[in-house]
Amino acid sequence: MTQPYPGQFQPGPYQPVPYQPVLPRFRSLRTVAIVSMVLMGLSVVAAIIQCVLLWRSYDQVKRLVYGLLSDAELERGARSVAGTGPLLDLLGYLLIGTAVAFLLWLWRARDNVDFLHSPFAPRPVMPQYPPHRHAPGWVIGSWFCPVVQFWYPFQIVEDVVRASRPPARPLGRVRELLYGWWATWTGFWVIMVGGGTVAVVGFIVWVVRLVQATDNGAGGYVDVYDLQDFMVHVALGVDIGFTVATVLLIVSGVAMVLLMRQIGDWQDERMAPPPAVQDHLPPQYAPRPGFPTYGR
Repeated sequence: MTQPYPGQFQPGPYQPVPYQPVLPRFRSLRTVAIVSMVLMGLSVVAAIIQCVLLWRSYDQVKRLVYGLLSDAELERGARSVAGTGPLLDLLGYLLIGTAVAFLLWLWRARDNVDFLHSPFAPRPVMPQYPPHRHAPGWVIGSWFCPVVQFWYPFQIVEDVVRASRPPARPLGRVRELLYGWWATWTGFWVIMVGGGTVAVVGFIVWVVRLVQATDNGAGGYVDVYDLQDFMVHVALGVDIGFTVATVLLIVSGVAMVLLMRQIGDWQDERMAPPPAVQDHLPPQYAPRPGFPTYGR
């Protein structure tokens, strides 16, 4: 067996790397909450603008359906639609951005709950029930999974609310905010998705009947006045439905903003040292009046 020359690498005995568990940690919700709130407010403003544009164009839509627009009016209408198209799509982009920011906030709030119920928290409290009813993956997956999306997201947020609350604080109006937020948010999406689906299906059914009437009619003549009336009713239904959805979106946004602020305040309060500890802190570490504690 050859001897290693000086400086040559000599493998030593195998030493397993000790397991180091990932410990829970607390992260402030302030920044991500502010981003979510701003995007919610912008989404509401975009929805209101879009609602106003829909009602302002209703008379023009009626005249277009009944064939009462001149060539000049059609040209002006086409230019107007081309100019406001990006504005009408703005609501969709803002809702996507709001969803991303809100899910990030919810994920971080859930992680903070795990920390607050661990021995590492300044005031660890063992709850009477498990902090969460669902696995971490459902924080995101519950919003997109069919059927369970009608109650899993609500349960996840409710668990965060209950587990963030300090023991001495009653739920009070927070429960009303929670149920009000979920009712209005669900109603908003039911109107946006369900109403659009009903309108499309109704139009397809009418087209099928029109084709059947054309095949069975004499001389190829088909009365189209009922089609015009149907399209006008669809336009009116879209305007009314979007107006109701906008109101629900406003109420839902206000309720969620208040919930996010309450959850953040509760978690920050749980992160503050107990009063007995604060009284014995050195002056340089004691919280100063008017300034948040280190938990923020």
